Amino acid sequence: MTGATDPRDSIVAIFRAFLRLGFTSFGGPVAHLAYFRAEFVGRRRWLDEETYADIVALCQFLPGPASSQVGVSLGIMRGGLSGGLAAWCGFTLPSAIALILFAYGVAEFGDLEHAAWLHGLKIVAVAVVAQAVWAMARNLCPDRLRATLAVGAALLTLTIPTELGQLGSIGIGACVGWLFIHEPVKPIDARLGFTPGRSVAIASLVVFAVLLVALPFLAETSGSHTIELISRFYRSGSLVFGGGHVVLPLLQQSVVPPGWIGNDGFLAGYGAAQAVPGPLFTFSAYLGAALGPKPNGWLGGFVCLLAIYLPSFLLLIGVLPFWDGLRKRVAVQAALRGVNAAVVGLLLAALYTPVWTSGIQSSTDFGICIAAFLLLVFWRTPPWLVVVLGAIVASTMAA
Repeated sequence: MTGATDPRDSIVAIFRAFLRLGFTSFGGPVAHLAYFRAEFVGRRRWLDEETYADIVALCQFLPGPASSQVGVSLGIMRGGLSGGLAAWCGFTLPSAIALILFAYGVAEFGDLEHAAWLHGLKIVAVAVVAQAVWAMARNLCPDRLRATLAVGAALLTLTIPTELGQLGSIGIGACVGWLFIHEPVKPIDARLGFTPGRSVAIASLVVFAVLLVALPFLAETSGSHTIELISRFYRSGSLVFGGGHVVLPLLQQSVVPPGWIGNDGFLAGYGAAQAVPGPLFTFSAYLGAALGPKPNGWLGGFVCLLAIYLPSFLLLIGVLPFWDGLRKRVAVQAALRGVNAAVVGLLLAALYTPVWTSGIQSSTDFGICIAAFLLLVFWRTPPWLVVVLGAIVASTMAA
């Protein structure tokens, strides 16, 4: 391994490296992983191919935003926990700030329910999620069993549209994978570089569990809206497998039914999140800024951003020191295959509601949607450009 434990780069240098990626990494989590590989394996040679693949495998196993967790892992390996924080800030802040500013713009223009450009964003959101379902299903459901598992997870999630439905789908997927999805496993000999000590890891896992249990209780007993907000976003970040698209129904259930934000405003932010670089989890910053009850604005944006990312930080720090042994277990890899298939089902359910049911209202909408899907899947057009084109086309046709 090259350079994984060599602290030649200062915290500022790590921040700058990831800041450049934060401004330029369009295309979603899979594209982000490709950007990371080109920058840190190919150009900077911070680590080798095998070690990078191990880090990606770990972050796919954990709940939370996989691409952000890979970036944090690389920062930790290069500069310790401070390096991980610098990597996260550099990669996350550009899109988070852009979406907070977008929320201020939405507030300034007032009622956007009938805005044509907003409807265009919702239409393109359908195509973007459909592209994610298409790509993930091809890679993660290559046989009848996993395809059936994905459809079953979608049906369960639609029948029980709460966190319980999602958790049940993930749990069933893990059990089915562990029992029935067995494939040859290639021996793994490479070791990771710098990781937090085991005492730090255990403390991190304890804090994660305590917050997951205590925050809902504190929110109920204190009556504090701020604690309730932190609790809901922390829970969303704790329970989602598969990254930003899959967190959509969890966040929708957290903020729309209580009346904190309308469904149109919710989907407007989701559409805008496609047009900015960086991780899709920064959608939480938009929601925090756009909410009706305080804290909102820039303060609410950063509260929600930190709350949704905190569990993935704690889990990553807690598991990283133990991953060398865990990742070699055949049962763990089999369970992960089932979880990945269930994730496809969760995303399929999200494609129907709230994305499709709110975005497609006419044959014209459907036409714009399939054109956007064509551009994304077959013409490989950058998602941000498709989002812009969708807003322009919808506005033009409504004029």
